[in-house]
Amino acid sequence: MNLLFNDVFLKACRKQPVPYTPVWYMRQAGRYQKEYRAIRKRYSFFEICRHPEICAQVTRLPVEKLGVDAAILFSDIMTPIKARGIDVKLVEGVGPVFSRPIRSGADFARWRSLDVARDLPFVLDSVSLLHQQLEVPLIGFAGAPFTLASYLIEGGPSRNYHKTKGFMYAHPEDWDALMSDLAEMTLSYLIAQISAGAQAVQVFDSWVGALSAADYQTFIAPAMKKIFSGLQETGAVSLYFAAGAGHLLKEWNKFPVDVLSFDWRVSPEDLVTSGITKAVQGNLDPSLLLAPQHLIESRAAALLDQMQSRPGYIFNLGHGVFPEVREEALQALTRFVHHYSEQKENDKETT
Repeated sequence: MNLLFNDVFLKACRKQPVPYTPVWYMRQAGRYQKEYRAIRKRYSFFEICRHPEICAQVTRLPVEKLGVDAAILFSDIMTPIKARGIDVKLVEGVGPVFSRPIRSGADFARWRSLDVARDLPFVLDSVSLLHQQLEVPLIGFAGAPFTLASYLIEGGPSRNYHKTKGFMYAHPEDWDALMSDLAEMTLSYLIAQISAGAQAVQVFDSWVGALSAADYQTFIAPAMKKIFSGLQETGAVSLYFAAGAGHLLKEWNKFPVDVLSFDWRVSPEDLVTSGITKAVQGNLDPSLLLAPQHLIESRAAALLDQMQSRPGYIFNLGHGVFPEVREEALQALTRFVHHYSEQKENDKETT
């Protein structure tokens, strides 16, 4: 490992002492960056992913420009789905769109299994390249079974997930088979990224907040436990993310996962009253990034003050960076979090 390697993020994930609060941002590589927009004029999203040198460049950009403490692989949760021969298109401004949504178990029974080395060598090459280039940890990632299933059943993004939940309720055996299939795919994909050099992996379950806690326990928890139990055996750090899912934090806390995400709908006090013992990341509302810098820093300071006594905290957004955000705002916020939290740590040591 590089002697200059910054492992503050990994230490915080493991609830070890850190000199300052580490920072990274969901969707920290993307359309708010002029360099990324220039690359997208020449390559489609999936073309970037298929060229390891370009993928590595895009992944490194936020580390080099913002000074964050972790990089996250530039990819998409649909990458392993597409590699299995399933027809999916990323429509600009819409998201993943499927020409043949799932309507019964027969619709996915014929899917070919995923062999990551055979089907996604460019992903592993990108991870390996970044492992050599980065001086901060690399986060690999994958989509969670429910979130992937929601796109596969709805045919694209949804506001209410009626078709997905209807399928879950009406066809429980097919649903279990689908969850098992997607869990196995997700786990093998993440383990392959870890083997290639990712020191941490995040499971994106962006839309699982649409479920009640009771339905989550019944229909989702077994698949998630399988994924995180398998990841635990690798020794890599694991993280779990969803938006609008604060009511599920108690369920997540039962899993063998290292870090849980919380968004702006959940306060630091809620974490205490809910008995959350894991390391956590969050929860600044990304909309605040359009506010005056003094307000951004005031909110960040308040959050850091509230989280000061809690071991295992990573500063992040409650969701992702969006295109209208100014890069300068993220640069300034990163510097502020580092400086403010380091000063607070120093003050603790001198009292």
